[in-house]
Formats: sequence, structure tokens, C-alpha cells
Amino acid sequence: MTNQHIGSSFDDFLQEEGMQEEAEAHAIKRVLAWQIEQAMSAQGITKKEMAKRMHTSRTQLDRLLDPENDKVQLDTVQRAASAVGRKLRLELS
Repeated sequence: MTNQHIGSSFDDFLQEEGMQEEAEAHAIKRVLAWQIEQAMSAQGITKKEMAKRMHTSRTQLDRLLDPENDKVQLDTVQRAASAVGRKLRLELS
């Protein structure tokens, strides 16, 4: 008996199950939240100060930094990147 999954990748599995796009979106959001938090920490920026720099509320910032919340608008991520002196780059591949 041969196992059809031997030699296949996790990406293949996610694709077969129709879950790849959702998994990738979730992973991207987690990385963005982590990068923003790391930049804030490195610069000693509090959440209060970060929200002020972004011209938003602490609640909105908390949503952005929540790795489980993948419903974040692009302009919010752009403002966060700018607030920590970074640029947001997007590309299609």
C-alpha cells in the first residue's frame, strides 16, 4: 500500500484542503504585528504614543497588534509603518 502523502509538502496539503490562502493571510498578519511590536519596543514607543503618532485610538492599535485579527486595513498598516520610521512594501508574486 502506498501513501499518497509521502513526498508532498504542507503547502500541497493546504492547497488540497482549500486553506492555503487563509493560512498565508493569517501568517502575513502575524508577521506584520510582530514586526510593528518589535520596532515599537526597539524605539521605546508606548502604545499610547504609537496611537498618537498614527492619529488613531488605542483600541484600533490593539486590533492591529492582535495577531489573531486579520481584518486590518492597508492604510492602518501604512500609518503604523510610518510611525516607527519604516516603509510598507507590497508585491504580487
